[in-house]
Amino acid sequence: MPSSETILFTILALMTLASAVTMISMRRPIDAALSFIVTLVSLAGLFALAGSGFLFAVQIIIYAGAILSLILFIIMFLNIKEENLPEEPRKWRWMTLAAALVAPFGFVLISLIERSGFGEPAAQAEGFGTIRTIGLDLFSEWVLPFELISVLLLVALVGAVTLANKEEA
Repeated sequence: MPSSETILFTILALMTLASAVTMISMRRPIDAALSFIVTLVSLAGLFALAGSGFLFAVQIIIYAGAILSLILFIIMFLNIKEENLPEEPRKWRWMTLAAALVAPFGFVLISLIERSGFGEPAAQAEGFGTIRTIGLDLFSEWVLPFELISVLLLVALVGAVTLANKEEA
């Protein structure tokens, strides 16, 4: 009989995958953003299950809260009409083809993980997921990618507002 943690992990992982696929398959941006919320919240649950309370809180507060609120605001600000959305007549064919191409690699990866014993629960390092370890890693090793991502998000926001203003004029 699997443990309750294994069952909860399976449920959260399946929720994450299902909501991510739903997000990709939605036609309207607001529906995709709502599916994205479910993806982020179930990922937060996985962080909590891994024993990382700080990452859980950051995932909920920053990603599911602040950033997704900004995304929803921009979607509503752009006021995208149904007739402005592109036609995607072969979308499901492409998604099915992509899934069929990726599935064998997923099965091979799963079998390799099972054979290697890598999937067994391991003891976590001292301080895993704490503010101190994350802060030290983020602002020493990962400072350049962190800053590049913040600039990229700023450029995307300015571009969205610029495109919205051009459409009104």
